[in-house]
Amino acid sequence: MKRTHSIARWAGIVLLSLLSGCQTTQAEPNAGDAAVNHALAGKAVWEEKCRTVAGEKIYRKVENVEGVLLMKVRPQAGDREWADRMWPGAAFARESQQDEYITTFLGYEFAAVVANHPLAIAPNTRGFIGTGFDHPQRGILPGYRWVEVIDAKDGQRYRYTILYKPRPTSKIGYIDAILEKTAVTGPSSRYGVTFEDHVIPEDRYLGIASSTIKVLDLQTQEVMGELTRYAWSPGAPSRVNPSPWLTAYRCPDHAYGTNAASRKFIDQILIPAKEK
Repeated sequence: MKRTHSIARWAGIVLLSLLSGCQTTQAEPNAGDAAVNHALAGKAVWEEKCRTVAGEKIYRKVENVEGVLLMKVRPQAGDREWADRMWPGAAFARESQQDEYITTFLGYEFAAVVANHPLAIAPNTRGFIGTGFDHPQRGILPGYRWVEVIDAKDGQRYRYTILYKPRPTSKIGYIDAILEKTAVTGPSSRYGVTFEDHVIPEDRYLGIASSTIKVLDLQTQEVMGELTRYAWSPGAPSRVNPSPWLTAYRCPDHAYGTNAASRKFIDQILIPAKEK
């Protein structure tokens, strides 16, 4: 779901915030105009990228996939990265990181609720990803039964699963969802997921970041699908907005569950097996 439709509505607010950070002086009487023109130039390039480059491409689908190999995992990021114009991961700044990123592939999808009515889960209205044991929608749209990751430190391949265990201290029978990690050998999944974050200086100068996710058949080296996203943040870090990449405009995007954007693209290609 692209956010280009909301740009016009918010353009005035964005430009006012840019101007609020510019203190014009006799030496720079046109600093405010320069900031506005710079933002408009970035907006124009971003909108062009959204029309001509960004989007989902699906070449082949496979059903009943039990597990996948995550060839990369989103690393830890925080205030410093979210404010860094050259941060590689900027296009997916709101994506979950580290173990939480892994968990998004294992959880089930449940519908977003608007005005007390659940929205039908469809390509343009995807829901949230969760792991809660008692949710009424658990099992309807499951995630993968397992994912594997090769640890960069020790070179070992680990398999991750969700394990449900009663909480010993709970008096009401609460059940925790625990991310279980086990070292494995032998064959892995036939299918892999990777991403490439692009740091293009001329784009970053305009506040634009991009990244591409790819789904691979590891036996044939075929690219089964790819998602290219562009993000645009019109201003530098400020007191009003200290983390510009978190508030950036993105295309394509999801209205709900933005932390699991990768999962919600990949499961259209590698369709998870239903629960047994």
